[in-house]
Amino acid sequence: MGSLGSRFQSSSQPEEASEGQSTTRKHSCECKKRKRNAQCDCDSEQEEDDAILDTPRRKKLKSTSKYIYQTLFLNGENSDIRICALGQEWNLHKVYLCQVQETRRFLKTSSDKSFCIISALQVVFGSLYRDDVLIKPSRVVSILAAACMLQLDGLIQQCGETMKENISAKTVCGYYTCASIYGLDSVMKKCLEWLLNNLMTHQNVDLMKELGAEVMEQLIQSSDLFVMQVEMDVYTALKKWMFLQLNPSWDGPIKQLLADADAWLCKRRTDMCEREPFLNTEEGVPFRSVFKFVRLQYIINDLASARILERDNILPPDWLMHVYKTQWFAMLRTEFDNDNGPQEPNKDEFELSSMRCGRKLTKDGDYCWRWTGFNFGFDLLVTYTNRFIVFKRNTLSQPCGGAVSLQPRRHLAYRLRLASFDTRGKLICSRSTGYQLLTLEKDQEYVVMNLDSRLLSFPLYVCCNFLYTSPHSDHRLDPKKNQLWEKM
Repeated sequence: MGSLGSRFQSSSQPEEASEGQSTTRKHSCECKKRKRNAQCDCDSEQEEDDAILDTPRRKKLKSTSKYIYQTLFLNGENSDIRICALGQEWNLHKVYLCQVQETRRFLKTSSDKSFCIISALQVVFGSLYRDDVLIKPSRVVSILAAACMLQLDGLIQQCGETMKENISAKTVCGYYTCASIYGLDSVMKKCLEWLLNNLMTHQNVDLMKELGAEVMEQLIQSSDLFVMQVEMDVYTALKKWMFLQLNPSWDGPIKQLLADADAWLCKRRTDMCEREPFLNTEEGVPFRSVFKFVRLQYIINDLASARILERDNILPPDWLMHVYKTQWFAMLRTEFDNDNGPQEPNKDEFELSSMRCGRKLTKDGDYCWRWTGFNFGFDLLVTYTNRFIVFKRNTLSQPCGGAVSLQPRRHLAYRLRLASFDTRGKLICSRSTGYQLLTLEKDQEYVVMNLDSRLLSFPLYVCCNFLYTSPHSDHRLDPKKNQLWEKM
């Protein structure tokens, strides 16, 4: 006991050691004079005591981890996937391999029961011996992972180009995730561009199931989103997306999706006697950040759409009350303050709060349409004929659904885009007017775009952004939320 106490006392003394110098210890015995390779009874005793103190005294319990390791990993029982690399084979299981993010996408889409990672390594190592490398789009994710591990910049760049050239509904989510992991910003940007063009023009059930809230949030807040019809269709697309996120096993045609989503919401309200708006419930909270970017001011200006919002009971009431108040004051300013619309460039305001609408022209011909809703007395007709797109401010010659402004001049800000796509959603041709300011008198027509027939390809998608009222001084931009708020 005395020797142990002395050791405690000696261990509390400070020890000093510096690089290139030996550390001097004080011993209570003469063994310090011996050679280092000689056995010291003092050191032996201290090592035994240290071993006792450092050895955990716990009862070893039988656990399933040892059984799983022995039976599944070492013995490979019930293996559903075989991995071969560098002359070695592993009989593994997909459920465990899904912990590796790079293989999760491949395992989800692959129909093969076995595959060889050696193929990716062969491409990567082979790139060291040749100038050109053939990369299959189906293997580009695994090749990129190996290339990043070995820091082969040239091959990483080629993988990125391969991904950008082969973006489709089946690959866009996987490519975006992979690009975010390995820092390929240009691939991420290309995937987002593809989604902005195709999310609403080519709706796909499997794609909507894969889209996460973070990516969907970026799409919904963008003024570059190719909206078909009106803003209400953005809300409808989000409703279908939310339903698929909460019911991933749903399997049916795209035409049945909205009806089933509405039925699911109705049943939930009835069975649970739920009066709380869905986004305020525990299940709905994860979707709040996406729905907040829907431009509700262009939904409540249509009676049928406003009634659907009330019926669905998805949105919190304070969201809607804020929008109703904002739109009411905008209407009063137009009526009593002679707000003739934006007259000075304000692109930031335009990007954040412009009305988004679109139309699909299935084949060449003559078209004339208007987008429904109350637009502060601005009845705008859009005409496509003889490769011309024309805006007309309609006041007297044709009836319209709401009150028509008879002010001599009205101003608006707009941007019109045209696009056509191949079967994979890749852009074939596109045209844009860019951000423009326009003044129209009563019943005046204005040629917005003259199209070259050699560049036209149908179906042709028309997407327009409009701003009919002047930005109000009470509006301010919140850089953190990237949203437009109005002082209450």
